[in-house]
Amino acid sequence: MTFTTSERSAARERGLRGPDEPVWRRTPHGTAGVVVAVVLLTVGLLAGRPDVALVGVPVLLGAAWSGRPGAVAEQAPTRATRHTVVMPDEPARPGELTAMLEIDAPAGTDVLHARVAAPGHRPTEVFLAPTAGMVGLAMATVRTGPQPTFVVDLRGFGAGGATAEDVGRSAAPDRLVLPATMPLGRVPLPARLRGLTGPHTSRRLGDGDELRDVHLFTPGDRLRRIDWRTTARRSPDLDDLYVRRTYATAEATTVLVIDSRDEVGPDLRTWRGDGPQRVDEPTSLDLARHAAASVARAVVGSGDRVGLEDLGRRRRPLPPAAGQRQLRRVLHGLATSSPLGTPARRLRPPRLPADAIVYLFTTALDDESLRMVRTWHDHGHRVVVVDTLPVVHPVHEVHLRLAWRVTRMERDDRLRQMAAEGVPVVPWAGAARSEASARFEALVKAAERHRSAGPRSESARGEAR
Repeated sequence: MTFTTSERSAARERGLRGPDEPVWRRTPHGTAGVVVAVVLLTVGLLAGRPDVALVGVPVLLGAAWSGRPGAVAEQAPTRATRHTVVMPDEPARPGELTAMLEIDAPAGTDVLHARVAAPGHRPTEVFLAPTAGMVGLAMATVRTGPQPTFVVDLRGFGAGGATAEDVGRSAAPDRLVLPATMPLGRVPLPARLRGLTGPHTSRRLGDGDELRDVHLFTPGDRLRRIDWRTTARRSPDLDDLYVRRTYATAEATTVLVIDSRDEVGPDLRTWRGDGPQRVDEPTSLDLARHAAASVARAVVGSGDRVGLEDLGRRRRPLPPAAGQRQLRRVLHGLATSSPLGTPARRLRPPRLPADAIVYLFTTALDDESLRMVRTWHDHGHRVVVVDTLPVVHPVHEVHLRLAWRVTRMERDDRLRQMAAEGVPVVPWAGAARSEASARFEALVKAAERHRSAGPRSESARGEAR
C-alpha cells in the first residue's frame, strides 16, 4: 500500500503513523523529568538542603547519558512496530467475534501500548510485552450479518520510556456473523406432501409403514406384501390372495421468505437513518434471521426440504433441498440479506414450488406483505407469518409518539386481517420468542386434528347415504 505526501501529512496531524514510517521521538515525560530535576537541584542549593539536591542528581545524570551524541540512535529501534489484525476464514459464530493480533516489534522496544476499539463498544487499552507475538481479540454482539470489527492503535516505547513511536493503526475488515438458532421441535407442514419417499406418511397408496387396508391381490402388487394369515382365514383353498396395502411416505417442502426491504431497531429515532443501531439490541432483520434459521434447522432435522427467498433482492432464490449442506447455504443466505436502498415494489410475489408451505418473516410495516400473503393463500399455499418487529422503546418526542401510534394502528390492522383470513401470525420479539415453539406445536396439532377429521366426516356421510 502506498501513500501520497498529503495522506502522510494528514496521518501525522491525526497522530497516526503510516506503514513503513519508523518515526521514533523523545517522549514528553523525559523532558519533564529533566525540568523537575533541575528545579530540585536549584532549590536544594539555594536553600542549603543537600538531600533535596541529591534527588535530582540521578535524573540529570540519566538525561546527560541519553543526551550524548548518538544516544537516541542507540536507544530508539531502527524500524516501526508492525501489527495486523487477522480474521478467521470461516464466518463467525453467533454471539462473539474473534480475531488474532499479530505483532512484530523491533529490537530495543521496551513495552507496547495497544488500544482496541470497535463500533458500538467501549475501547480497551492494554500494555503488552514486545515478545507477545500473537494476541487474541474477542467481543460480544447480538447482531448478525456483515458487522464492523476491530480497530487497533499500537504504540511502542523504547528503553526507559525515553523514546516512543507515533501511533500505528490497523483495521480489520467486516465480518459475516451467521444467525443463531433455537430448538423448535415440530413446525407446521404443507397440506399436501410430495415425493416418493420421505419422513412423513401421506394419504396416497404406496410403500410405507402405516397400514391402510387389506385388499385382494391385483396385478402389480408385490409378493412380499401378501398377508398369509388373512389369506388362510378368508380363502382356505388359496383361491384368492390378500395383500397388505400401506400409505406412501413423502417429504414436505418449506420455503422461507425473508423481508429484508427494511431494517429497524427498538429506537424510533434510528428509523430515519440518522444514528447507528446499537450492537446490544437486535434489529428486525436480526430477529428475522434468527427465526428463519431456527425454522430451517427444524425442517432439515426432520428430513424435509427447505428453500430461501429474499424480498429485498432480485437475485436467484435458493431452491429447496435437504441435508446439512443445504442448511449451511440457508444460513449464509440469511446472513448476507440486507436492505438495498429504497424498497422496490414487486409486480408479483416470488414463484413457489407446488404444495409448499411458506414462512414469511416480516415487520408488516406496509401493505406489500399483506398483498403477498393473500396471493399465496389464494394459490393454495399454506402461509405462516412470523412478526419480526422488535419491541419499540418509548420516546419523549411528541411527533415521534404520534407517528408511531398511527404506524402501529395500521400494522395491527394488517396482522388482524391476516389472522381473519386463516393465516397464523407468530410474534418473535421480546418475551414472545420463548413461546414460539409452543405456538408452532399448537399449529401442528390443529392441522393434525383437521386432517384426521376429514376421513371420519367422509365415512359418516357415506354411512348416512
